[in-house]
Amino acid sequence: MAANNRRMSGKKGAQVGSGGQRRRGLEGKGPTPPAEARKGHKKNRVAGAKAKQAVRRPSPRGGRGGKGTSEMVVGRNSVVEALREGVPATMLYVQQFIDNDERVREALQLAADRGGIHLMEAPRPELDRMTNGLNHQGLVLQVPPYEYAHPQDLAVAAHDEGKDPLIVALDGVTDPRNLGAVVRSVSAFGGHGVVVPERRAAGMSAGAWKTSAGAAARTPVARASNLTRALESYKKAGLVVVGLAADGEAEVGDLEALGGPVVIVIGSEGKGLSRLVGETCDFRVRIPMPGGTESLNAGVAAGVVLYEAARRRA
Repeated sequence: MAANNRRMSGKKGAQVGSGGQRRRGLEGKGPTPPAEARKGHKKNRVAGAKAKQAVRRPSPRGGRGGKGTSEMVVGRNSVVEALREGVPATMLYVQQFIDNDERVREALQLAADRGGIHLMEAPRPELDRMTNGLNHQGLVLQVPPYEYAHPQDLAVAAHDEGKDPLIVALDGVTDPRNLGAVVRSVSAFGGHGVVVPERRAAGMSAGAWKTSAGAAARTPVARASNLTRALESYKKAGLVVVGLAADGEAEVGDLEALGGPVVIVIGSEGKGLSRLVGETCDFRVRIPMPGGTESLNAGVAAGVVLYEAARRRA
């Protein structure tokens, strides 16, 4: 008994415990990270080396048709949202010794479920350099360059389906979310694609992909080095070019041309159509707005006109 007493505290009252550490230690910590994200693993060391090479590799530059420029989505919320929306990605960079919260675990799980997305662990300084010092929070998603179609490809694809082309061209629209909304509307109403200028215009970034809600995966976007020449080429191929303008000569609902092969041109919310593009249009029409609003953004305007075109075609 004496020996047993020596192992017991002689103090009375509450005893110092583990503070719940033992209980918390037994709780689950989520799924095991992939080999590429586990420090000390061979795949982790290979991933780190590749990450350093990727940082130094210059991004490809876009041109007429072909591919655009690669993009980095940074930050835990942004990365998770991009993966949820199906934004195409080639690489998910994870910071070494990252605090493994719910967003990090979800990003890793989504990337693993998607397949084709490589996971690479990289030290914080490398991620800082990749993102030019942005607050990446330990997660960086690499989005590959978008493969733009040629403007003529859209009309050819429609003819191959035995349908009259229904195309939307954007003039001076610089907000990627507007571009994504237009792509979504074109897909919803049976259009054959969207044309954007190569310069001073929004491109198919991760933001545009997210706003399209998956429609960008099935609706092509073409890029024109000169939008006016692209519209003139469409006219020679038998398409009618219809421009939206607040001072249009007729209302959208009165234009029978929307039932045939047509290109609908939408300008920016502030400036509208540029002079040369406006002069190239066969018709300039307006959307009646009895509520007194002066203009609609490109995404909303496209939905209104495309609905009318789809109604006439039905």
